[in-house]
Amino acid sequence: MAALENFFRSLDTWGLTDVLLPFLLVFTIVFAVLQKSHILGQGKKNYNVIVALVLAFSVVLPHVTGSWPINYDPVDLINGALPSVSVVVVAIMMLLILIGVFAHDKVMLGLTMPGWVALFSFLVILYIFGASAGWWASGGIDAFASFFGEEAVSVFILILVFGVIVAFITQDDTHDVGVMGRLGVNLGELFGGKGGGGGH
Repeated sequence: MAALENFFRSLDTWGLTDVLLPFLLVFTIVFAVLQKSHILGQGKKNYNVIVALVLAFSVVLPHVTGSWPINYDPVDLINGALPSVSVVVVAIMMLLILIGVFAHDKVMLGLTMPGWVALFSFLVILYIFGASAGWWASGGIDAFASFFGEEAVSVFILILVFGVIVAFITQDDTHDVGVMGRLGVNLGELFGGKGGGGGH
């Protein structure tokens, strides 16, 4: 047990939590979204890899060099929020399983159940990252306004990417359309809009 603990401590001193894991997280999420959405076009895997690498390095390198101001470091925010986010992800997965078994077609206040899950998960993730950044401790709007800048944009992008991934996971993928049309149709179906396909 002590040997295993020492091994993980060694990994931490080698930069696992400060460099490797945040880099892999940002790269994987950005690359997956680019591959799924085809924002840069069909069959542009090389471009997607380059963009994902640039964004991942732009988050990690300033942390390593100490360029981020104190309390504005995205890597610190990620490491502070990820444990809570992991718990939320597990809870969402369990909830989606229950929805798939019992209530996938139920609608409440114009939203499908997967739509409610996506909306609720986005709000929870926003709260978790906001708490990690200290937004709620000193007044949300004022703290966010003082925090607004490249650092806030990075955090917002991470939250937005997570919400988009949840939307893609919970969508009814029965259409094959273009980039913007696909996003519009899928999000419309997700939140109870008019979509093609479904019988009674």
